[in-house]
Amino acid sequence: MAKHRIYSVSVASVYPHYIAKAEKKGRTRAEVDEIIRWLTGYSQKALDDRLAKLTSFEDFFAQAPRMNPLRSLVTGVICGVRVEEIQESTMREIRYLDKLVDELARGKAMAKILRG
Repeated sequence: MAKHRIYSVSVASVYPHYIAKAEKKGRTRAEVDEIIRWLTGYSQKALDDRLAKLTSFEDFFAQAPRMNPLRSLVTGVICGVRVEEIQESTMREIRYLDKLVDELARGKAMAKILRG
C-alpha cells in the first residue's frame, strides 16, 4: 500500500495554515508552537530548525525527541475520522496535531488542550 501524500509534505508548508487558523480566532503563533512542542518534545530552537529545513511530516514525527504520552487523551473527529480509531501511527500523530490546533482555534483553554 502506498504512503499517503501528506507524509512527504513539509511541516513548514502547513504550519502557516495552523497559524492563520489560530490567529483568525484571536489565538497566537506562540500558542501553536506550545502545542507542537507539547506533542513532540521539540524545543523551540529545534522546532524552528525543522521548519527551516522543510522536514516532512513523516520525518518530523519519526525524529521527535519525545512524543507526549498524554496525546492518547486527544479524542474526537477530525476530517471526518475519529482520531482514536486511526491505525497508522504517523497519520494518527498528524491528526493529533490537527485536532489540537482545531481545539485552540475553537477557544479551548490551553490547560485543557494540553490535557493538564
